[in-house]
Amino acid sequence: MIHFDSIAKRMAPEGILDFIKEGDDLILPLANGEPVVLLDALEQNVDLLKGVRIHQMHALKQRPYINGEFGDRLRHVSYFLSGATREAYRAGKIELVPSHFRQMPRILRETTKTSLILATASPMDEHGYFSLGTNADYVAAFIGKVPFFLEVNPNMPRTFGGNQVHISQVLGYTEVDRPLVEVLPAPINDKDRKIASYIMDHIPNGATLQVGIGGVPNAVLDALKNHRNIGIHTELLTDGIVDLINKGVITGVEKKTNPGKVIATFALGTRYLYDFMDENSSIELLPVDYVNDPRTIGQEENMISINATTEIDFYGQCASETVAGKYYSSSGGQADFAQGVLFSQNGKGFICLYSTAKDDTISRIRPLLTPGSVVTTLKNEVDYVVTEYGIAHLRGKSLSQRTKELIRIAHPKFREELTFKAKKLGFLV
Repeated sequence: MIHFDSIAKRMAPEGILDFIKEGDDLILPLANGEPVVLLDALEQNVDLLKGVRIHQMHALKQRPYINGEFGDRLRHVSYFLSGATREAYRAGKIELVPSHFRQMPRILRETTKTSLILATASPMDEHGYFSLGTNADYVAAFIGKVPFFLEVNPNMPRTFGGNQVHISQVLGYTEVDRPLVEVLPAPINDKDRKIASYIMDHIPNGATLQVGIGGVPNAVLDALKNHRNIGIHTELLTDGIVDLINKGVITGVEKKTNPGKVIATFALGTRYLYDFMDENSSIELLPVDYVNDPRTIGQEENMISINATTEIDFYGQCASETVAGKYYSSSGGQADFAQGVLFSQNGKGFICLYSTAKDDTISRIRPLLTPGSVVTTLKNEVDYVVTEYGIAHLRGKSLSQRTKELIRIAHPKFREELTFKAKKLGFLV
């Protein structure tokens, strides 16, 4: 079936300019949801814009507008830094808005005009629906409430869940044919496998997992090959999850919410993942204010959350968005799941880190966080902390108990020094 609206609304990328007014706030999805060609059109016609701001987490591509080359005509507002925005932020060219991932739809509703959503989508189906493909994230929360302009790409997989946009909800769309960005799985080293081995003792059959990206999450997924009936409720889907579905490890039959379904809010991996997601009804991508809501997460039993930090202090404060006291990313969803597992019956949260940095010259376990560091996960919400030297359980422990636990899993060369400083600062007597 060919919808008349689809013919009338198909246009060149420059058609987007007809729908943008002075002072508009444009909202873009993260990662592969980024509409590259539409952004090209905005930059190429920037003289026609005035006071326009683009709001986005994790931009994919460095651009002149991100580097502030167009002044107030077109500016970028970031909610999570990436390689494309990190230096621009440090140079004062863009703004950074602190937020938990789950809060993004509400923050955008309350602090912007929510003028227009620009997003990449799969081609329209016979019923008149586009799919946001690898994404639901925060933009899916605006479907039917805020107008969309789409960049339709046949390389975007058609996925299901809460990310379907009908032609009647679209002001216009342009057609492109470009490959999606692919991120290869992080290699797994011996430290990753050691850290994963400590976590594996706490993952029962039938557990529901949230895992991020990186060597440790990949090592955990690799070690789950003999588990049964694992469920997935996570913000991010990666290649490793596909392998476990194919092996019958991930079934989700014991999940309390969305049983039998793999639930996420966006996906980032290789073509292997994207092809697997295409037309796969067992995977549902849902808005982040549902997926990452601690009240949703807490409904699962045996909810397991696995995330990483860059350093932790004796209080249990985790600085996961700064490196050496300088901003590197932002909060993302780490705190969402750290809070959520505390509501889950038998839920457990794991914060992982290598014990040292810079060739074993710096301990990542510190008496106090590096000056300039930003706390991502609060001391009251940290459950388990894992390094290659062991696992420490902090929930319900006193400060002196936490200090002893953390020193125990620190690199051996720093334990004496950490103990000395702990006594000097009053953490140990």
